[in-house]
Amino acid sequence: QVQLVESGGGLVQAGGSLRLSCVASGRTFSSYTMGWFRQAPGKEREFVAAIRWSGLSTYYADVKGRFTISRDNAKNTVYLQMNSLKSEDTAVYYCAATSGMPISRPGNYDYWGQGTQVTVSS
Repeated sequence: QVQLVESGGGLVQAGGSLRLSCVASGRTFSSYTMGWFRQAPGKEREFVAAIRWSGLSTYYADVKGRFTISRDNAKNTVYLQMNSLKSEDTAVYYCAATSGMPISRPGNYDYWGQGTQVTVSS
């Protein structure tokens, strides 16, 4: 069992930055691929980024070059650094863990955090 707790969300102006953190419980954190998803009101949950145990990362096209995912296996923590934020980035951001594929599909993730709100004002 893995429990995930996100933090770092908030209100920021367009063009600003935020860093989200997700702390995982459990001793097998390093074996999971960790992902970030987001869900805006009235929209489906969408893939943002994921990072494998090896450090190899994958990004949604709309965030590539602006967002950076990283992990610290010693701290059981995954991060999402978000720069050059836009109003369309406004959503609840979720951290998730998977041992399956493909990593861009929410249904393949086994564990989810409670989410953290990110609001970007224009």
